[in-house]
Amino acid sequence: MIVWISFIASILVFLALDLGIFNKTPHIISSKEAGKWTGIFVTISFLFSGVIYWLYGNNYIANPDALNPIDASIKFITGYLIELSLSVDNIFVIAIIFSSFRIPQKYQHRVLFWGIIGAIVFRGLMIYFGVLLINKFSWTTYIFGVFLIFTAVKMLFSKDDDKFEPKKSFVYRTLRKIIPVTTHIDGEHFFVKRRHITAATPLFVALVVIEVMDIIFAVDSVPAILAITSDPFLVFSSNIFAILGLRSMYFFLSHMLNRFAHLEYSLIAILTFVGLKMLLHDFYVIPEWASLSFIALSLIIGIVFSLKMSEGED
Repeated sequence: MIVWISFIASILVFLALDLGIFNKTPHIISSKEAGKWTGIFVTISFLFSGVIYWLYGNNYIANPDALNPIDASIKFITGYLIELSLSVDNIFVIAIIFSSFRIPQKYQHRVLFWGIIGAIVFRGLMIYFGVLLINKFSWTTYIFGVFLIFTAVKMLFSKDDDKFEPKKSFVYRTLRKIIPVTTHIDGEHFFVKRRHITAATPLFVALVVIEVMDIIFAVDSVPAILAITSDPFLVFSSNIFAILGLRSMYFFLSHMLNRFAHLEYSLIAILTFVGLKMLLHDFYVIPEWASLSFIALSLIIGIVFSLKMSEGED
């Protein structure tokens, strides 16, 4: 309980510093600034695997039947890489949403800040119920496995013209029925008053659409990481680190998303792998180092292939 409270408190302190000090004044985040923060988040995430080793090492000494600290660290890094890789699709969608609602670059950070807070809450709930289901009903592992493979096949055969259109989405149409929506942007405000009527600005609309899309993406990513481990703290912490780094990664990659268009094949390979791992877990246990190696190699090959292909297309 102390570990959970300390971890969540650290996240809240960082978020408070982020909005209250580092990004108090709305500004356009440059690729250089975003790249610096992306590097910081990735470094901290990998360093946290050492904290995992220490925490689970102390537990292992007291209880030899507990999870081995080396395995715990590998599971954390593997889960983090899965979440990070699946976040790429989320970045593409965020870019489309911002473009569709014409959100100025200097206000995009504020939208993503509140989006991340919502994502942390919803991911926490999904992880809680996902772990609960797997621990109580072991057969749900097979359902998650089949679902992940189905998602991978769907991604493989999806067409380019199946592009997400925010203003035609069910979320946007439903939101307009619930509250008045204005196309006017009033600074960084989510709501404005017009003739005694409170209307939602494009910033709030974009926030809601991003939040709903993140929940949809979490339906894939949470079962994927549950294929690696059902330890609640490992699943939650790896998710949180990936989510916290998503915002800076978006600003870092937003100007060159077209260069990573082929990275989707890596995501298909990863989803298929973790899906098969879930389906075969009662018959063959894939070593932790093998899972980490496959996922890391898939990402490296996908990045290199995408960059090579983009150079050829240029």
